[in-house]
Amino acid sequence: MKNKTSEFDGVESRVHRAGQSSLISRNITILGRRTSIRLEPEMWNSLNDIADRENCSIHDICSLVYTRKSQETSLTAAIRVFLVLYFRAAATEVGHKDAGHGNFNVMKKRARIPAKYKSFFEDSKRKIRA
Repeated sequence: MKNKTSEFDGVESRVHRAGQSSLISRNITILGRRTSIRLEPEMWNSLNDIADRENCSIHDICSLVYTRKSQETSLTAAIRVFLVLYFRAAATEVGHKDAGHGNFNVMKKRARIPAKYKSFFEDSKRKIRA
């Protein structure tokens, strides 16, 4: 897998200003036809990572997603679902352990919670379910 710097690295800090959308619009080619889609920077990064891993382009991935999506589903929604399913399929117990999953305190540390929200997360035994 290539270790390249994405054009979107660091963009999160620039796009979360008040009143601005965090979505980034890019042109892609679906089955030979050019279109544009808007996705979060993290989604673009994930698409680039998968394209590197699978030795293809994001256009190839998006074309594949397009051919499999239902007619009533938007392409952006189908791409987001594909990304979740791709990484979910790759998740293993060993991978979770190596990533430090299974310990909410580790997750909180990785999240670098802003000071104004820290008091909410102080009780790590809190169980909130949707």
